[in-house]
Amino acid sequence: MAEFKDFNFKLAVIETLMYIDGTLTPVFRIDELLRAKGASDVYRYVYDKGLAYTVLDESRAYFEALEISDELLASVEELVIDGGNQVNHECAPIWDGEDGLFDVRSLDDLDLLPNLKRVLGEDMIDVPDMMERFAARGITVD
Repeated sequence: MAEFKDFNFKLAVIETLMYIDGTLTPVFRIDELLRAKGASDVYRYVYDKGLAYTVLDESRAYFEALEISDELLASVEELVIDGGNQVNHECAPIWDGEDGLFDVRSLDDLDLLPNLKRVLGEDMIDVPDMMERFAARGITVD
């Protein structure tokens, strides 16, 4: 199984496979996990614990441990890197998008996506030579 170097890059891949394509299952829902642990109101739980602008430990643990097959990775042709991604909401339910919490800081994981053709949301990628790296692979950026 593939090992990702950049957690936020992995989240963008999970967004595509789990929340857009529906090919990576089961679908993770932080509210279901926290309710199972006794939290009746996810937003109140996050506020009361002072976790409003952080990735919840439960979400990080789940997504870091999540294995994605090479076959599924090869199916990714487009990535959407956007503050409004569902996967971001599952990680930080009341994040306001006003900081770089989900910015991609490395493109070393591009090798894991051999058929990637397009990336949307380059403004959330904090890599100085990203345009050159995308161009070298024939990846278009919007």
